[in-house]
Amino acid sequence: QVQLVDSGGGLVQAGGSLRLSCAVSGSILNINTMGWYRQAVGKERELVAVITSGGSTKYADSVKGRFTISRDNVLKTAYLQMSSLKPEDTAVYRCYADKILFIDPVLGAREAVDYRGQGTQVTVSS
Repeated sequence: QVQLVDSGGGLVQAGGSLRLSCAVSGSILNINTMGWYRQAVGKERELVAVITSGGSTKYADSVKGRFTISRDNVLKTAYLQMSSLKPEDTAVYRCYADKILFIDPVLGAREAVDYRGQGTQVTVSS
């Protein structure tokens, strides 16, 4: 009933830009904090950026000043604008929402926690 769909990844040269989107579908009542993780081959997962329902943001030191997270609560979509991309930004990026309040057609109001998208590949060439 609830789905997070990642999109916007691709191949870009170093110094370029990409914008990722995370669209939430379903009978949604409220989405709490949203954000993106990334994981490169052979590396641990890293929390890249988060944004609360009120618009407060936080970034990993590795992306500060280069990435900007935003959200449109009406469209139920979050965005990650990535600029000045570096080869070390290459990873699978996966959006998440820590809590989603939604309507289940059978069970009524329910809460999904730690909901994640399918991920999108970002590759930055040198």
